[in-house]
Amino acid sequence: MPSYDFCSQRLFVESALADNVEVPLARDQSHYLLNVLRLRTGDQLLVFNGRDGEWQAKIIEATRKDCSLGVIGRTRPQTAQGALWYAFAPLKSARLDYVIQKGVEMGASRITPVLTNRTQMSRLNGQRMRANAVEAAEQCGVLSIPELDEEQKLRVFVERWRALEAEGRGLLVFCDERADVENPVVALQTAAASLAAISPICVLIGPEGGFDEAERQALMSLGRTVRLALGPRILRADTAAVAALALVQAVLGDWIPARDV
Repeated sequence: MPSYDFCSQRLFVESALADNVEVPLARDQSHYLLNVLRLRTGDQLLVFNGRDGEWQAKIIEATRKDCSLGVIGRTRPQTAQGALWYAFAPLKSARLDYVIQKGVEMGASRITPVLTNRTQMSRLNGQRMRANAVEAAEQCGVLSIPELDEEQKLRVFVERWRALEAEGRGLLVFCDERADVENPVVALQTAAASLAAISPICVLIGPEGGFDEAERQALMSLGRTVRLALGPRILRADTAAVAALALVQAVLGDWIPARDV
């Protein structure tokens, strides 16, 4: 397991990171460090930007409203993001926050909201989604922020997947409560074994109430797809997301050492 510092505060920054550079912080970040965490000049924390790895830094200048950080040295090199793509029908309020956070924690490198006929909401707050992604990365030792797509209709997503199929790429794991219940590990292994390239692996989770029949047929018409049931119980969409992402990471993803997906 990589060596993590579980005790130090971590902060995502936009600035380039290198030895001895100074990083000015935005007003909200300064407020958080100085007034919420009560840090002061000389206190240390970890910073990352998704490009240059993770670095030790310290507060070198602090006023009542602003502060700057001085970068001391790198603690972890930048690692390449995996090829896990998480697509989901948006949920309401706190449950939407939850699925974004869990997607980041589970290693998603791309997150795509997909609008279906039974989707509960259609206008998403992109800034809130990104804030939840950043917070999850800061808290869980993640070095990169996933690509966050704007919401798109299911038919657009299907055509996007057809383009990947035409390139001989990708594996779409389509979770469907109406699928026959069988061993999901075997289903994933069998599907992957039949394909020369499975990158990216996309997990698609439908809305509460599931996909309608027309949507189901559109997804089943795709060639590089596994229609997967998640056991004998009906799961809420946010629970299904965590279960499916865990299955994929354990069977085909980066939970397997040195696996190239």
